[in-house]
Amino acid sequence: MPFSTCAVKTGPEGRELAAHGTAAFPVACYNLDLSRESVYWHWHEELEAVFVAKGSAVLGAGGECLRLEAGQGIFINSGAVHEARAGEAGESRLCSIVFHPRLIGGSLDSIFWQNYLRPLLEDGQVKSIVLDPEIPWQGQALETLQKAWRACSGEEPGYEFTVREELSRVICLLAGRRPPQTRLSAKEIRDGERIKQMLRYMEEHFGEPLTMERVAASASISPSECLRCFHSTIGITPIQYLKQYRIQRAAKLLTESSMKIVDVGTECGFQEMSYFARAFRDMKGCTPSQFRKRAAAFQAETQSQGFSEKSGGREADREILPYADAE
Repeated sequence: MPFSTCAVKTGPEGRELAAHGTAAFPVACYNLDLSRESVYWHWHEELEAVFVAKGSAVLGAGGECLRLEAGQGIFINSGAVHEARAGEAGESRLCSIVFHPRLIGGSLDSIFWQNYLRPLLEDGQVKSIVLDPEIPWQGQALETLQKAWRACSGEEPGYEFTVREELSRVICLLAGRRPPQTRLSAKEIRDGERIKQMLRYMEEHFGEPLTMERVAASASISPSECLRCFHSTIGITPIQYLKQYRIQRAAKLLTESSMKIVDVGTECGFQEMSYFARAFRDMKGCTPSQFRKRAAAFQAETQSQGFSEKSGGREADREILPYADAE
């Protein structure tokens, strides 16, 4: 079933471990309620196309921080480190479709791969492309993307053909209008590799006392170079990233385990429970105890109403699409 909820799990170098779809049909669509849960910095080899269905969202990709309103979207290239969070208080809903390039390109010697996908994948300058409905070709890409998302979430007979066809149209539009390719500098290439290496180290050792010196040493650079690299690639400091990641892991444990709150904090690298509670409240808007109660209540309500991931993709979410076709 392609329709899924979002639970980013990363591994070596910050690469996302979740399988998007199946080997036979490598695509999955996601309905993200950013007012409940942010998507923290990660990367994957798949391509991703996103549109804001309700409210506003802040997306970070390719060293840029972008605010998108309902109806706008963004394409994220393979290997680009990215994040997503709510733009402001209130509902913030994002629809995303993640797909492997081979879904469109087929074999590496096909004309689709050689003429359209390969130039896009190998263009190191194109980390992301904003899609604005006010620009005709981008509006067309957004409508096409939403058709693919609806087909993927609906799973009507033969939907696989529709998903592949519509995503092929998106790639065709992007490939024909991407900025002229320029060669990445050695510094930009080096920074990209370093940030992934440092993310991997921090996520492998997040429960331990970490200093900027240790993080920098994992990439064989100085602390000042480490700080510069973080600022230039993802726009935050290593300490800010570490706190975000620790809170993300704590929220997951609070939701999926019965561990005592003090043990959750310790497991996630917080030695002082007062600091854990304060940091958690700053990011989640509530205490760890309140978060656990709200998550349990939300799960109970969802189960009592008989919602499923699949039905959420069909009826409930069709209403929020800005360009939904009348059926």
